[in-house]
Amino acid sequence: ERRPDIIDTLAGTFRIAGNSAAAIRAVKDPIALSRLCWDLGIRHPAIRFSPPFQQEGWLTKLGGGAGGSHVRPAGTAPLEEGYYYQKFVEGCSISALFLAQAGRAHVVGFSRQWSSPSQSSPFRYGGAVRLMRFDREKRAEIACWLDRLTKRTGLIGLCSADFIDGPDGLHLIEINPRPGATLDIFDNEDAPLLAAHLNAVRGDDITVPTYSGTTASAIAYAPRAISRFPDVDWPSMTADHQNPGSALSADDPVCTVLAKARSATAAERAVKRRVNEMAEHWKENFQ
Repeated sequence: ERRPDIIDTLAGTFRIAGNSAAAIRAVKDPIALSRLCWDLGIRHPAIRFSPPFQQEGWLTKLGGGAGGSHVRPAGTAPLEEGYYYQKFVEGCSISALFLAQAGRAHVVGFSRQWSSPSQSSPFRYGGAVRLMRFDREKRAEIACWLDRLTKRTGLIGLCSADFIDGPDGLHLIEINPRPGATLDIFDNEDAPLLAAHLNAVRGDDITVPTYSGTTASAIAYAPRAISRFPDVDWPSMTADHQNPGSALSADDPVCTVLAKARSATAAERAVKRRVNEMAEHWKENFQ
């Protein structure tokens, strides 16, 4: 996402099974997205490239960054090349997964996200839980915003959008023009989302899955360095495993952990408990 020029190069030889470089630039360039939101009547935090007079209440972010590790409170470090300032918005982090096709955004579902702060990354992505219920008016507002964005930018395929649901209503924070971190909690054996993504790109009929119960996923990070990662007998409901023998630095991701439950609250509680339990498999290998 930070190198759409590579998409341009690949598109000269291959058919891209996803968004064009132009669409990526339209939603990942901070200035372009800010202007787009202004034009379309979508609430979006103020951005700037020079230090605000009062840096409290502002964040620094990397243009095209992902995962939250690049986000810092303003004033905690010099502004590096490629970074910008964004106004902090208080509230709950909500994400919408959607299939874009022919200028329409077909919302698959909504999730609530949380952070897993570290000393160097206070907004690092922690996990997400698929919501079984979400306010009807807010659902409708998000669907309307995503339709406008999809029509204007030509987004296609599986994408996600991150919002803050705060006292002043919803604010769009960013668009991820590709399958994102919440894919695991929305995927469905009866209607696989990657198949739906490819159908959307080809212009074929797409099926939006239906769900019962809910799923949560979370990232297990190494709290300290591991010189040689052990050979773990990975339990079910885990993925993205580190290879045996790998050298890990503190805060490197170790695996993804999932949990299912009848409610979002129960699933979130279960997955966080499982993350703590998983650390028992490698804690003896900390440096």
